[in-house]
Amino acid sequence: MADYDLTRLSVLIIDDNRHMRTLVRSILMALGIRNITEADDGSSALKLMKTIDADIVICDWQMQPMDGIQFTKLVRKSENSPDIYVPIIMLTGHTEMTRVVTARDAGVNEFLAKPISAKNIYQRIKMILDSPRQYIRTDEYFGPDRRRRADPAYNGPERRRSAEDVESEKPKTDDETKEA
Repeated sequence: MADYDLTRLSVLIIDDNRHMRTLVRSILMALGIRNITEADDGSSALKLMKTIDADIVICDWQMQPMDGIQFTKLVRKSENSPDIYVPIIMLTGHTEMTRVVTARDAGVNEFLAKPISAKNIYQRIKMILDSPRQYIRTDEYFGPDRRRRADPAYNGPERRRSAEDVESEKPKTDDETKEA
């Protein structure tokens, strides 16, 4: 199944359910990942991230005392964040669109519904490796670009700029002005 050699990847699993952490660890090990660290809530994970370098975080949504959304927001926005750019895969048993949007708006890179499988975890890791999204900052948001695809028909104020748009906005040199 694996197109990649994932042996050098470092993953932090955050889940308050020990059995779920064990399942995720087993799947990651089956994919070849050996550097795996575990935390049982967002607060302890933030402390741990100051001592380890995680390439990817796999985080459960529903935990106490700090849930996955609070953890993600702190990673993305806190001045004390150990790594604002770390890719985060959110695990949850709740797949309502409002949950997906909430996770996306918190700064999650990928969303994964339970029950999980090796194939689904691998697909999310592969998305992070194959298609890393640019991080953007606005007044209300910092995290991976929430737009998955460009819609050529959209012409609103939040429209992505094309390479041609960027090129046309550059100031012209004296030689280019004379040619026109």
